[in-house]
Amino acid sequence: MRGTTSRRLYGLLLLFTAGYMVYVVYMNFIHDPQATAFLSQKTNLTRTLHLPVWLNVMYAHVVCACIAMLSGAVNFSKRVLKRYPRLHRVNGYVYVAAVFLVCLTSGYMAPYSTGGKLNSVAFNMVNILWPGMTVVAILRIRRKQLDKHRKWMVRSYVFCFTNLFIHLITFVFHAWTGLAYDISYTFGVYGAILVNLLLAELVIRVLYRTPAPLPQAGQL
Repeated sequence: MRGTTSRRLYGLLLLFTAGYMVYVVYMNFIHDPQATAFLSQKTNLTRTLHLPVWLNVMYAHVVCACIAMLSGAVNFSKRVLKRYPRLHRVNGYVYVAAVFLVCLTSGYMAPYSTGGKLNSVAFNMVNILWPGMTVVAILRIRRKQLDKHRKWMVRSYVFCFTNLFIHLITFVFHAWTGLAYDISYTFGVYGAILVNLLLAELVIRVLYRTPAPLPQAGQL
């Protein structure tokens, strides 16, 4: 990314991320801290849901997801990379830890997924795919392959917004077509995975066509 367009797009990313984080925190900790509306859609569960445990895991999931969104957004800043390479590196590991914790907590909640086993499988696929892409990004920068590193980070970072895409797609199918919520949610889950993958490749092709310069020693 170059010049004014680059800065504007990055600014929009920061604003969008901050706004979405505020929304997520409000919805999960203030508006409906017991997740009553969301849990009301979970029917025909095959195992007992222990609410206090599930809620605590969900809270941890939300907090770690917000940390991943914020730390990931910060590390796309060229200014941070150039002026504060140590911060970039440490923040990168914060992102990695947050991603793994998001997936760990998601693994606990997956068997209780709205829509049943079909969606549980999809969430567990994400719990493997997302950390896998993140690890690849780390391996690339360790080999000083900055261009490949940032592309894999794009592929990883879009998964921070999986829940957003799930609920947007679910809303479209449920509110606009009248499909049952659990079926709409299934479309949302699989649709979000597809959107994440396609969006990442679109961003890479549009914004990262020019190879990145080799990193300086202090930036690794």
